[in-house]
Amino acid sequence: MIYSIEKQFKNLVKYLEEDFGHDIDTHGVLYILGVQILGVGYQKFTKEQKTDLMHIALCTVLEPYGYYKFTGMDEQNWPHFELVKNLPKLAQREQQMLIKEAIIEYITVNDIIDESIIKSKDTI
Repeated sequence: MIYSIEKQFKNLVKYLEEDFGHDIDTHGVLYILGVQILGVGYQKFTKEQKTDLMHIALCTVLEPYGYYKFTGMDEQNWPHFELVKNLPKLAQREQQMLIKEAIIEYITVNDIIDESIIKSKDTI
């Protein structure tokens, strides 16, 4: 399972790197998802807004796991969430696996990127 998640996430990162033209890590994927979730397209964001975008993405991908609940949009149309239950105490590697798994699940369930790209047998 861990190998499969790592391989799928690597495929996702390679695909995004080709599209965006530079190295991308887990935080970068969360940032890109946050921009997509916010729905405003690319624009200049402050450092605080970039952090907020990653938080929006994290809450969104972990919502189906029961950790967060969407509570609505604010006056600037930014989504807000409430913590439903604390994340389990995990080692950093386990935490990264949970996040990667949640990202892959979110992207495939919502048809954001063709599933065949992520689930390809060969890493791109």
